[in-house]
Amino acid sequence: MIDSIIKNEHAGSFSRRQQLFVRYTFFVLIDLTVLNLFNEYWDNVYIEHFSISLLVAVLLQILLQLTIAIEHHVANIFKSNPDLKAKILRVFSTWTILFISKLIILGVINLAFGDSVLFNGPVHGVVTFIIVVIAIIIAEQIFLWIYRSLA
Repeated sequence: MIDSIIKNEHAGSFSRRQQLFVRYTFFVLIDLTVLNLFNEYWDNVYIEHFSISLLVAVLLQILLQLTIAIEHHVANIFKSNPDLKAKILRVFSTWTILFISKLIILGVINLAFGDSVLFNGPVHGVVTFIIVVIAIIIAEQIFLWIYRSLA
């Protein structure tokens, strides 16, 4: 059994659920790493304990995936209509959903963790939070690019 795992004899035979589990586990670990790097090196980010940062990373990943699902659903509504107005509404709705979702996610984190997780700085920490989320998304995309380039 161990030999087959080490030799990777069953590569490519992973179920969709297994693939999603591995994908989102890596994403949570990436989020955790980025959050803790910001916590360590930037005074505008404060997370009281490592275990709290792990919970924040899980919550953040769930909420980001929910945001992406909502954004794609709304975008698909406008995709069926090829006129310029629909394209403009699609872009506007995408940016609106992505921006407002960050405010909601920040509020949920504040509600769930209170003073144990703080994002300080301009606009009551919203700018700091958006910078952290952008860094997380960039890190996830770099991970995906490396992963796909190894195929």
